[in-house]
Amino acid sequence: MTAKKTLAGKTLFITGGSRGIGREIALIAARDGANVVVAAKTADPHPKLSGTIHTVADEVVKAGGRALAIQLDVRDDSAVPAAIARAVKEFGGLDVLVNNASAINLTPTLETPAKRFDLMMGVNMRATFLCSQAAIPHLAKAANPHILTLSPPLSMKAKWFAGHVAYTMSKYGMSMCTLGMAEELRPSGIAVNSLWPRTTIATAAVEVHFPPAILAASRTAAIMAEAAHAILTSDAKVHTGNFYIDEDVLKREGVTDFTRYAVTPGVPLFQDLFVE
Repeated sequence: MTAKKTLAGKTLFITGGSRGIGREIALIAARDGANVVVAAKTADPHPKLSGTIHTVADEVVKAGGRALAIQLDVRDDSAVPAAIARAVKEFGGLDVLVNNASAINLTPTLETPAKRFDLMMGVNMRATFLCSQAAIPHLAKAANPHILTLSPPLSMKAKWFAGHVAYTMSKYGMSMCTLGMAEELRPSGIAVNSLWPRTTIATAAVEVHFPPAILAASRTAAIMAEAAHAILTSDAKVHTGNFYIDEDVLKREGVTDFTRYAVTPGVPLFQDLFVE
C-alpha cells in the first residue's frame, strides 16, 4: 500500500455512522480534511445509546472535515439512492462507500423470529448490495474509489453457523458482495474489500449482546478506523477483493504495539467471531 496516506478532499459515505466503528472512521477521515456523509437512522438522542448523525457531524467539523448528516434507513430502497445522490450533489462526487451499518441477533434457529431474521438480512446483506449499487456509478468517476464493507472472511465451516445461523448468513451475504463485486468492478478500477476485527470491539452491539467480561476484553474502535484508513488510502486498482483483518493490516503498516487499543490493558483479548 504505497499511495499517499491521506483522505484529504475525498468524500466518504458511511452507513451506521452515528456511533461505534462508523463514527471512528468518520473522525479519522475528518482529521485528514475529508468530506464525510454520516448516514444512519439515529437523528434524535437514543435513550440507551450515545450518538446521533448530528453529534457525529459536529465532531467531524471540529476535527477538520466537512460533514453532511443524512437520516437513512438502509432498508429503504428508494431512500438509499436518494441519499447517495444528495451526498454527490453536496460535495461534487463520491470517493468512498463504507458499508458499516449492521444488525446482530446471536440466537439459535428456534429462537430467531421472522422479524429479527428480516432485520438482519435487510440491514446487513440487502443494504450492502443496495448501497453499493447506488454508489457504483458515482465511484466510477473518482480517482481512487473504494467500497469497504465491515464483514468477515468467508469460511464455510459449520462452527461459524451453529448457534446463530441467521446472523452468519446475513454477514456472509455482505462478504459475498465483496467477493463478487470486486471481480465485477475490477475493470472499472473500483476497489471492493471487507474488513473484520481479530478481537471483539467495544461497540454498543458488544455491550448489549455480550457479557461485561467480553466488553472488558475488547479493543477500542480506533483500531478498525486506522485499518480502514490504510485500506482506503491504498491503490484501488491493486488492492481489491481482500478480506482484511484489522491487526494484520496495521502490522503491514508497521504497527508493532497494539496495547493502546485495549479497553482494559493487561486483560487477555477476546477473539471475535469468524476469526481462525
